[in-house]
Amino acid sequence: MTKAVTPPPIEPEHEVNLREALETRYLAYALSTIMHRALPDVRDGLKPVHRRVLFAMRQLKLDPGSGFKKSARVVGDVIGRYHPHGDQSVYDALVRLAQDFSVRYPLVDGQGNFGNVDGDNAAAMRYTEARLTAVAGLLLDGLEEDTVDFRETYDGEDSEPVVLPGAFPQLLANGAAGIAVGMATSIPPHNAAELCDAALHLIKYPNARTAKLVEFVQGPDFPTGGIIVEPREAILEAYETGRGGFRVRARWEKEELARGGWQIVVSEIPYQVQKSKLVEKLAELLQARKLPLLEDVRDESAEEIRLVLVPKSRSVEPAQLMETLFRSTELESRFPLNLNVLSAGQVPGVMNLREALRAWLEHRKEVLVRRSNFRLDKIARRLEVLEGYLVAYLNLDEVIRIIREEDEPKPKLMKKFKLSDNQAEAILNMRLRSLRKLEEMEIKGEHKKLSAEQKELKGLVRSDAKQWERVAGEIKEVRATFGPKSDLGKRRTTFSDAPKVEFVPVEAMIEKEPITVVCSKKGWIRAMKGHLGSDADIKYKEGDGEKFVLNAETTDKVLIFATDGRFYTLNADKLPGGRGHGEPLRLAIDMDESHDVVEIFVHRPGRKLIVASHEGNGFVVPEDEVVAMRRAGKQVLNVGGTDEAAACAAVSGDHVAAIGENRKLLIFPLKELPEMTRGKGVRLQRYGDGGLADIKTFTLKEGLTTYDKGGRSRSFTELKDWIGARAQAGRLPPKGFPADRKFGGAFGAV
Repeated sequence: MTKAVTPPPIEPEHEVNLREALETRYLAYALSTIMHRALPDVRDGLKPVHRRVLFAMRQLKLDPGSGFKKSARVVGDVIGRYHPHGDQSVYDALVRLAQDFSVRYPLVDGQGNFGNVDGDNAAAMRYTEARLTAVAGLLLDGLEEDTVDFRETYDGEDSEPVVLPGAFPQLLANGAAGIAVGMATSIPPHNAAELCDAALHLIKYPNARTAKLVEFVQGPDFPTGGIIVEPREAILEAYETGRGGFRVRARWEKEELARGGWQIVVSEIPYQVQKSKLVEKLAELLQARKLPLLEDVRDESAEEIRLVLVPKSRSVEPAQLMETLFRSTELESRFPLNLNVLSAGQVPGVMNLREALRAWLEHRKEVLVRRSNFRLDKIARRLEVLEGYLVAYLNLDEVIRIIREEDEPKPKLMKKFKLSDNQAEAILNMRLRSLRKLEEMEIKGEHKKLSAEQKELKGLVRSDAKQWERVAGEIKEVRATFGPKSDLGKRRTTFSDAPKVEFVPVEAMIEKEPITVVCSKKGWIRAMKGHLGSDADIKYKEGDGEKFVLNAETTDKVLIFATDGRFYTLNADKLPGGRGHGEPLRLAIDMDESHDVVEIFVHRPGRKLIVASHEGNGFVVPEDEVVAMRRAGKQVLNVGGTDEAAACAAVSGDHVAAIGENRKLLIFPLKELPEMTRGKGVRLQRYGDGGLADIKTFTLKEGLTTYDKGGRSRSFTELKDWIGARAQAGRLPPKGFPADRKFGGAFGAV
């Protein structure tokens, strides 16, 4: 037999603590997502994928003045050299940079189908072409002049910039959005000229507060226009904290038609709202009769957006019609502000407006200094060469002799005229045509010019004030290019005060139609069209029958009082239709199976109700206090043990009539009952056996009216023998009182 081989024991160095391993690996993943995918760098306002797309296009020489190249060529270079991810994600990023409805200042000039505001996708990358815009040129300007650091690409075969020079305020001008692990960013687009004005003010007054900067940066400037209706206080708070939001509404105007008619024309919609989905939503609400003031919606858009909204009638107020649409559709949307960015490309954090502008300015200053030092190095090398040339011209015959006669002329020249290696090499590489007198004069002129530039740059590098002056000059040039007089730079989004039509009645949101609410004994509820009479033939499921039938309107709220003492609220327009037998009531409210419905009635604001339990306890409650739109309802009458809610009636009059299951009737003044919002209440009537059967309020002078199941009424005026004090037992009712011990008409005559 073969002996079983015992596996060697696991060495301690191979043991891994699972918790520590998960924490380490998840933290690495989170940091990678935050830094390399989701959050933009505050300095150039770009995420890595966008930065790599622009850099790859610069390497392909797709500058603004050059010809276009296929997008597939750009995407191929990006994923092959810089960005090891899927080609579709890179192409989507490139497409968005070219969409003038997605980006306030496009960075890519696209040729072909790059999608539209309806939400249609761009054509495949093999069909579209692209090149850089002037804005992208500003972001890349000075990249070859050692203005930023470079790092190795993912495969180590090439290098890429860590950040772009960013001569354009990209972060706030074009905004950004992204979701990382445990954090997100959402920055709306702004007007570049306003950002430049704020930056210039910040250079002049470094301690300026955000409140002052908001005077320049009034708010977002969306590429799709629209109207911001956010209060100025809220806008200021958002920019001071870096968190907030902006309510944006569609731009509309009333267009007059023949014979006194009119229609609404929407010319601008909120940012990032797809027009096609907006029209679909409007059509759905129209079909569901949720927009009673609107007759029709038409999309007549061509190059410009034109949505036509036709009112139901001429008498409709345009402002009221638009208010209903703003509340129920994306004609009004809220764009969040969460200025969460990477500071210095390393540390994520939320900045306010001042901090974001200051970080951009500091970056521009650093770029200026590095660019100046780079230029100084080039000038120094050129001056060195020019000085060697001048030595050659002054000793031309000797230089020629050495070159002709010496086997190694370079060391001889260096020793004879005390030249550097670079100077000697430059002299040896001179062309014969450069020996003319005119060339000597040009060299002297160039030497003088470069010396003056060198002196100026050295002064710039040493002076902080001169650096800020130069940065301000560059920003002024950007502002001049994208100022309010230019087509691209003029503000598109305007501001308005909060809407004047603050309150829109429910009737304006829901088409008012008569309905009959039917609830069966087994708890099936439905809403039948029209007000049905008492003789209407209403069908029920086999074994079921009529319990509650009440007339209402689609704009009403229906209140349900259950045996657990809770009130539930349903919107009449949300009730199931009259076809079939309806739906179980418990699908709409969270009522326990052990409880049943005591009363269903239409809510009337301002009214008061009297509620009572089977044991005869009750009180008066304002009807407005029992309304609750939660499925769980609202507890009003406290019951416990075997007791349960037994009656509910509208308060109308000065006396209360209570009748027990023992057929004892008691009448007492209404003022003896307390008014509460929740509780057990006080004793209404005392019983030897059984409990409360029904309760009602009435005016004593007018008499007590009862209704039978057929709706027939009978009045009783001689009631002094039944009038007593609350909590008495009462006596048998007068002759002719309904045998079912019910008053009927608890909420009016049926």
